[in-house]
Amino acid sequence: MNSQHKARKRFGQNFLIDQQVIGQIVAAVNPKANDNLIEIGPGMAAITEHLIKQCPSITLVELDRDLIEFLNHKLLDYPLATIINSDALKTDFGQFYQGDKLRLVGNLPYNISTPLLFHLLESREIIKDMHFMLQREVVDRLSASPGSKSYGRLSIMIQYHCRVMPVIPVPPTSFDPAPKVQSAVVRLTPYSELPHKADNIKLLSKIVSQCFQQRRKTLKNCLNTFTEFLSPNPMMVDLTKRPEQLSVEEFVTLSNCINNNMVQSDE
Repeated sequence: MNSQHKARKRFGQNFLIDQQVIGQIVAAVNPKANDNLIEIGPGMAAITEHLIKQCPSITLVELDRDLIEFLNHKLLDYPLATIINSDALKTDFGQFYQGDKLRLVGNLPYNISTPLLFHLLESREIIKDMHFMLQREVVDRLSASPGSKSYGRLSIMIQYHCRVMPVIPVPPTSFDPAPKVQSAVVRLTPYSELPHKADNIKLLSKIVSQCFQQRRKTLKNCLNTFTEFLSPNPMMVDLTKRPEQLSVEEFVTLSNCINNNMVQSDE
């Protein structure tokens, strides 16, 4: 396969070509030779060819079959590298864990970035960190604080599990073809010990999702399906607030209160 691979819209491909940005990404990741490094969507190996020099045993997960041949040829001098033709959304990342936590890197297709992040959170206990190129709007949502327009379900559920740090802004001109949106690289570091632990993570997710479907209403109105479990409220979460005003800690407190009342009602 030649180096003139045409980016495919159905795969959401925008190949990174800016060497300065690539250098910044590699510096942010700072891979070591013994890292369990996995790149999602290596594409034309723009980042890969730099990462692999520092971590020759890198694993690449690429969906586009036409790029597999190219990658195999491109990385001939690195026999320790593993190239897997797989859809990251359907990949069991647990298969890559052999005792060393995973370090994930990727220029993610914008059309699958949010579901992929939630998919990866299922393996959070075996992940050391993640460095992803995402749409700038998504990075803003990931790192948003209570009260901001970007703050919502994605902010809370990612911040519950991970420390979030935007690291590099990336303009459209850094890609071929150039996307119509701004991009950014973000570092996500799963907590080894959660700062605020939910007694029932599925309930927390349901509550957060339900609240932000009606973000302009008060919590009391958003949670009308849980009315019988909102009292007693020993932690005194203010139910007259709107969802966007609550911190991650307050959502966890609210969830634990409802969960405790539900458990007691079943006894």
